[in-house]
Amino acid sequence: MGYYDQNYRRPHKQRGRWLIPLMMGIAIGGLLVFIVMPELFQTDRDTASLGDNDTQETHTNDDGSINQVVQVDVTTQLTEIIEEVTPSVVGITNIQQRNDFWDQQEGVEAGTGSGVIYKNDDGTAFVVTNHHVIQGADTVEVVLSNDTHIEAEIVGSDLFSDLAVLRMDGSKVDKIIEVGSSATIKVGEPAIAIGNPLGLYLSSTVTQGVISGTERTIPQDFNQDGRADWQAEVIQTDAAINPGNSGGALINIYGQLIGINSMKINQEAVEGIGFAIPIDSAIPIIEELESTGEVIRPYLGVEIYSLDEVPQTEWKSTLNLPSEVEGGVYVWTVEDLSPADHAGIKRLDVITELDGKQVMNMIDLRKILYQEKNIGDEVEVVYYRNGERNVTTIALGTQ
Repeated sequence: MGYYDQNYRRPHKQRGRWLIPLMMGIAIGGLLVFIVMPELFQTDRDTASLGDNDTQETHTNDDGSINQVVQVDVTTQLTEIIEEVTPSVVGITNIQQRNDFWDQQEGVEAGTGSGVIYKNDDGTAFVVTNHHVIQGADTVEVVLSNDTHIEAEIVGSDLFSDLAVLRMDGSKVDKIIEVGSSATIKVGEPAIAIGNPLGLYLSSTVTQGVISGTERTIPQDFNQDGRADWQAEVIQTDAAINPGNSGGALINIYGQLIGINSMKINQEAVEGIGFAIPIDSAIPIIEELESTGEVIRPYLGVEIYSLDEVPQTEWKSTLNLPSEVEGGVYVWTVEDLSPADHAGIKRLDVITELDGKQVMNMIDLRKILYQEKNIGDEVEVVYYRNGERNVTTIALGTQ
């Protein structure tokens, strides 16, 4: 009896020894789980933090794991911004006078595009669009997002920047766009294009993409002779831009205008490449068009062509250029009494430098003149005549 009693009490004492550490381990383990995975203990507080139209459901699986299902309202900051900006983007109708069958003139729609309302002062609203959208127009009609039609006046337009400014009655204009900056945009950030692709029946179309490139140069052939006359510096985006989007807005995620949609490479092998004029380079042009009706640039008074358009055999036989000349522009005609005429420039002279900067082609010369020089500046010109290097100074004028 005493043997049995002794064996009975011994396990009872051992249970007391391991029970306390076990309970402490459970408590410490629970505390660690609470710290590392607090979401397992959140219930009503989580639901309260959701939006008014958002819901959350929690399900416990058979194995004890927890699934949370959250349903989010589609209305987001992005849709609210688009709703705010869209009224400032308008349709543009180019109306030209044509003779009908009875030889009487009538207004005919020659094309459509888009525009952006950027100012509304004292009942007068101003719209920026593309030069090619209103080119050749006798009358321009602006169509607001609510389908209100307003006749507009062309204040001025510029071929090289592909920008134009319109003026119209602003009494029915409810919204102007907020102008941002294109200097700080980065490749990969979201971009939104708003315009009227393929005509006004698709007005206020919104497409979304990203900034694909910030400083692209695209050759422009104004007279369709197969030679580039200018290189436009543009923003590249993969937001869909189609005919009719021209002149519309490219905005950032804050609803600020960062570019004016201008052109699109439209080839079978190329998709998702659109271009916009950076707003930082557009603003000075817009302001000059608004105040003077035109963009006045420095003027030499010569008709020039790129040297690379001349066969290499003619470089020596006709122009007598030395071997160290690798590029330049040759003068075809000189206007009488022009700045170049006063400086002694003659036909078949080859210009290779302006103020120490190399001129390889016609685009180089125009970029230096149009972007770095002002009317009245004196420019040192290096040119070759009959194989001899010459230097002269030209005082830039206005055309």
